[in-house]
Amino acid sequence: MKKIAYYITAHGYGHGTRSCDIINAIHAAEPDVQILVKTDLPEAFMQSRLPPSIQIIRGAFDTGLVQKDSIQVDLKASLFAVEDLYSHEKDLIAQEVAFIDRENIGLVVADIPAIPLAAARRINIPTIATGNFGWDWIYADFVKYDSRWQTYVEKFRSAYRQTDLLLRQPFAEPMAAFPNQIDLPLLAKGGTNRRKQIATLTGADPTKKWTLLSFTTLNLEGRALEQIAMLDEYEFFSVDPLEWKESSIHCVNHTAVSFADTLASVDLVITKPGFGIVSECIANHKPIIYADRENFLEYPVLVEGIERYCRNAFIPAASLYAGNLAPSLAAIEVATPPAETLPQGGSDIAAQKILEQIGLS
Repeated sequence: MKKIAYYITAHGYGHGTRSCDIINAIHAAEPDVQILVKTDLPEAFMQSRLPPSIQIIRGAFDTGLVQKDSIQVDLKASLFAVEDLYSHEKDLIAQEVAFIDRENIGLVVADIPAIPLAAARRINIPTIATGNFGWDWIYADFVKYDSRWQTYVEKFRSAYRQTDLLLRQPFAEPMAAFPNQIDLPLLAKGGTNRRKQIATLTGADPTKKWTLLSFTTLNLEGRALEQIAMLDEYEFFSVDPLEWKESSIHCVNHTAVSFADTLASVDLVITKPGFGIVSECIANHKPIIYADRENFLEYPVLVEGIERYCRNAFIPAASLYAGNLAPSLAAIEVATPPAETLPQGGSDIAAQKILEQIGLS
C-alpha cells in the first residue's frame, strides 16, 4: 500500500495543530494507511496530538518568519533564514525525491512548504497543499523593504502553481497561485473541561475568572507581572514551555492536560491572532482578547474571523507588554456575542479528499 508523506512548516504551532487534526481524521478513516510526518516542530508537541503509530521525522523545508516573540517579527533574520535554506534547495529537493521513492510514497501533502511539492512534482507524485495562506503572499508584502524577497515569492509561487489540489482552510487569503481549490469548514473541535484537575495541579482558585495567556513566547518583565498579579478577580494561566517563574501565572504542563482541554477549561483567552488559537476559540466558544501583530499580512484576515465568530476585545501590544490588562478585561465583559457561527467538520472532509487522491475512498 502506498504511503502518505505529510510535510508541516515549523513556523507556528497552528500549522501543527491543524495538520494533526487532518492526520487523525485520516487515521480514523483508514487506520492501515501509513503516514510519515516531516516537520521541525517539537517532537513532544507532535506526539501529544498524534497516535503512536504515526512516524515523525525531523526536517525543515521552509523557514516562515523568524520572530522575536509571538508578537514581533525580525524581518532581517527572516530574510537571512530563507536565503540560507534556499541555498540548499537543489540538495533538499534531491533528498526528498530519494525519500519519496525509497518509502513508496503515493501522495505528498504540505502545510505549506514548497520544496516537498517541487520534489514530488519532479517524479510525478500527486500533491495536495492545505492552509489558509501561501508564503508567496506573505513574502510579497516585504518586497517593498528589500527586493531580494521577490526571488522567494517566485519560488513558492512556482511550486504552488503545479500543485494538484489546495484544501483551503478558513480565514484565508485568495491563494490565487493554486489552480484547483476546495474550501474547508472549521477543522478544530472542542476540548474537554478539566477545570477541577487543573485547579488541583496548579492550586488555582476555580471560583475566579480563568484567563489563558496563549502565546509561544511573550517577554513580560517584572513590573508587568506585578500589574497582572494585582487583578484579584482572575487566575492567569500559560501552557509550557511558556512560564514566568515566581509569578502569579500558573503554568499548565501539556503532558498532564492537553492544550485543547486547557482551553476548554478557562473562561477567556488573551492571545495574538493565529490560525490555531482563533480556530480553537471558535470551536470551544471562548471569548478572545487579541493583540496587534506586526509585519504579518494574515493579521487582518484573522481579525475579521475573530470579529465574526467570537466575543472579542482588543488589547494594544504596548498594554500587553506593560501588564495593563484591566481595560481589555472590562471590555470583554460587555462585548456582544458573535452573530455568526462557522460550520465544523473540515478535518473529516480533508481526510476524505486526501484518501480519494491516494485511491482509498
